[in-house]
Amino acid sequence: MKTLKNYAASLIFGLLISGMSGLLVANDTIIIKAVGTWGYFTNYQKHEGPFWNRHIADVSEGQIIGEIKPHTELGLQGYEIMRLVKNGVFDFAFGLPGYVVPESEIFEGADLSSLVQDIRVQRKVADAYFPTLERAFAEKYNAKLMMLYPFPSQMLWCNRQISNIEDLKGKRIRVFLTTLGDFVEGVGATPVSVPFNDVPDALEKGIVDCVITGTMSAYTGELYKVAEYGFTLRVGWGLAFGAMNMNKWNLLSDEQKTLLQNEISALTENMWQETATEDAIALACLSAGPCSIGDTGNMVLVEPSESDLIIRDKVAMDVILPRWAERCGPECAANWNRTVGKILDLRAQAEAR
Repeated sequence: MKTLKNYAASLIFGLLISGMSGLLVANDTIIIKAVGTWGYFTNYQKHEGPFWNRHIADVSEGQIIGEIKPHTELGLQGYEIMRLVKNGVFDFAFGLPGYVVPESEIFEGADLSSLVQDIRVQRKVADAYFPTLERAFAEKYNAKLMMLYPFPSQMLWCNRQISNIEDLKGKRIRVFLTTLGDFVEGVGATPVSVPFNDVPDALEKGIVDCVITGTMSAYTGELYKVAEYGFTLRVGWGLAFGAMNMNKWNLLSDEQKTLLQNEISALTENMWQETATEDAIALACLSAGPCSIGDTGNMVLVEPSESDLIIRDKVAMDVILPRWAERCGPECAANWNRTVGKILDLRAQAEAR
């Protein structure tokens, strides 16, 4: 009987130890619930999704496990994402700074419309403004900004002939950010808000004459079936962010933090490099080719002339920068002038009243 009792006690003790070990193993595994951008765009399909659903578990040997779905699959609009991160519904989010502008116009500063035509310059702009956005994410959302990365550049796609920037005057143009609306109004056109999924229908029915969207999304969205012309003035980059709930970040060990930061840095680098090549691929596919990813769109692509760029510069100085400085305030504008403005040799200042 004593032997039986000893065996039972040993068995219970063993089970307790085993259970405690299991808890320790479970507690060593960090599960990160993430939300991505648009599931039908290449940034999610090639980068955001694979990084969290597979890559981070592989490189961390299961210490960090990610679970991600695009906001389009979750039925979200995008504007609510960082509030959900702040409340702990998600641990990590990819999104556009324009989606968090209602909290503060400071978030617009790294991608003001039409200021940057070269992706290498845009990278410098993003790097210069990163500390500003890092502080803003921490203050507004209790979140750690981990990365800034671009979508393919934003251009204009029209169902009527466009030969130059002046041909945009009087047109109804789809926008998705306030700063893009400033550009559109600055060239004498009317901004119209249309969800991307409704863009082809809006073009076909004449609700809008042109749309602003990225080069690759214009191709994958088959806009060439409803629009014959592309005006390849870069009016934005669709600069996006990756940010993490600070409470969740603080649960990671020092080793896990280092690993995650290193992997996100590598992801950021890959996304910048690939976006630079995606523009060229998309533009070739939208026009006469050659196209390595599908059918050619046979659109007529019009490059901006020197006179177009002069008008663009005037719109930037007279409309885009003053309007943003007015929205953001003098302290915000002064910070921009010290960071981004220094790189672009531009100055944001509200118009005198």
